[in-house]
Amino acid sequence: MRPRFHCTTTLAAHRTLALPAGAARHVQVLRMQPGDELSLFDGSGGEYDATIERMGRSEVTVQVGAHAAIEREAPRAVHLAVGMPANERMDWLVEKATELGVASIQPLMTAHGVLRLAGERADKKRAHWQAIAVSACEQCGRNRVPLVHPVRAFAAWIDSPPIDDAERFVLSLAEGAHQLREIRDGAPAANLRGACVLSGPEGGLSAVEEREAIVRGFAPLTLGPRVLRAETAALAALALLASA
Repeated sequence: MRPRFHCTTTLAAHRTLALPAGAARHVQVLRMQPGDELSLFDGSGGEYDATIERMGRSEVTVQVGAHAAIEREAPRAVHLAVGMPANERMDWLVEKATELGVASIQPLMTAHGVLRLAGERADKKRAHWQAIAVSACEQCGRNRVPLVHPVRAFAAWIDSPPIDDAERFVLSLAEGAHQLREIRDGAPAANLRGACVLSGPEGGLSAVEEREAIVRGFAPLTLGPRVLRAETAALAALALLASA
C-alpha cells in the first residue's frame, strides 16, 4: 500500500495542493521525493491518488489525481462510550478501536475512574486522542476518521446520549446480564442499526451508574465468564457488534 496521509483541507481532483503542515512533515520524515506517489483523504469519504511535485524545506506540493470512492468502514456503526482507563491505555484503546472500525468515541469520567480531566487539560487530551485516530486511519486504510468527543462526566452524558436510533448496551458483570445472542433471540432483525456500547474503567461502572444506564434503555451485556481489562472489554464488544 502506498503511503497514506490525512488532509485537514478539503480535497478536489486534478489540482495542485500544498499539503497541510502535519502531512508535509510526515512526507519529509519518510524521505519521499518528487515523483513519488501517495494517497490522500480528508475524511469526507473516498481517497485521492496524488504525486509529489516539489519538496521545500517545510512545504510539500502535490498534484492531486482522481478520486476513488473506496470505503473500508465496518458494516455497522458502533459508538463507544468508555470510562477512561488510566495511563497509556486510553491511547491504545483509541488506536485499536479506530482500526476495528469504531464510529465515535465518548470519553467519560465515572465514579470508579482514576483519570480526571477538565478545562485545558481535557481539551489537550481530546486533541491528542483525535490525532491518534487520524494516524490509525492512515495506517489501516480507513477514509473516515472517527470523532473523539469532548470528555464528559457520566451523569451529564447519560441524560442525553447523542446516539439516535441505535441499539444500546452496557457491559456488565451482574448475574442478570445476557450474551448478545440471548438478547437477539426472538427479536426482529436489527437491519444493521447502529449500536452504542457503554463500558466502565478499570473498576467498572458503579452499581448506580449501571442501573441508570439500564433505566435509559441500555441492555446489560456480558462477554463471558472471564474478567477482562477495561480496554479489552470495550474492544471485544466493538468487534462483536461491528458485524453482528
